[in-house]
Amino acid sequence: MHLHSSTGPDTPAPAAPVRKRIRVHHLAEDKAAGRRTTMLTAYDALTARIFDQAGIDMLLVGDSLGNVVLGHETTIPVTLDELVVATRSVARATTRALVLADLPFGSYEASPQQAHASAVRLLKEGGAHAVKLEGGARVAEHVALLTGSGIPVFGHLGFTPQSENMLGGKRVQGRSDEAAERICEDAVALQEAGVVAVVLEMIPAPVAARVTEILRVPTIGIGAGSEVDGQVLVWTDMAGMGDWSPRFAKQFGQVGAALTRATQDYVAEVQAGTFPAREHQFDE
Repeated sequence: MHLHSSTGPDTPAPAAPVRKRIRVHHLAEDKAAGRRTTMLTAYDALTARIFDQAGIDMLLVGDSLGNVVLGHETTIPVTLDELVVATRSVARATTRALVLADLPFGSYEASPQQAHASAVRLLKEGGAHAVKLEGGARVAEHVALLTGSGIPVFGHLGFTPQSENMLGGKRVQGRSDEAAERICEDAVALQEAGVVAVVLEMIPAPVAARVTEILRVPTIGIGAGSEVDGQVLVWTDMAGMGDWSPRFAKQFGQVGAALTRATQDYVAEVQAGTFPAREHQFDE
């Protein structure tokens, strides 16, 4: 299969140009040049600032907030108000990364007008630069209204967490020829409606490669193989914050273990009376 990019394991990717702020048109430029873009989730100012300074291209204020921060089993309970607060926190802390916010379940499905009102809140109150919604052709009219109003939109195909109950759980999508063709058709429908990029989640790598080949706009993969235009991970999976992470995620650090050790050391020193020491107190 011929892919859009000539880069491979033995071909170094072109160096990314220095940019003061990542904008949506830069994503198209990177796709054309064969440069892969990077995205992580973020839900607060502290981690957003770290990721921004580390050179991440995009920060997704995802409705994974529900699983990662709020303790829910799924993303479905997350509200638009909660996403607005989280987005505002991330946007305040960044100077370079493009800040993208999810439209949560129940905030856009009913009509294009509902989607528009919700997206406006994320931009005006949250400071987002773009929004993301799940679905293909069925939300094309929603996308068209938003993009026609000047709101950049990212699509999301494959495993769509807000539809987990309809999909029968966290399952890889697009395994059959029919399902793969439907994903391709939905991707084209989103592109024609005006999306600036499409997230592909938990689909077979050859299907993701095919979508990437037929689209002019970039694809961002999560559990979708390497032949896409960029990658996104939930930051806690990337940093090793838990005992378990999805098969498609790589732990690039063991932040959870380091935090556990630091907490244990703090508890031990307080109980032993060695903290605070002389240098940690005021004598006058």
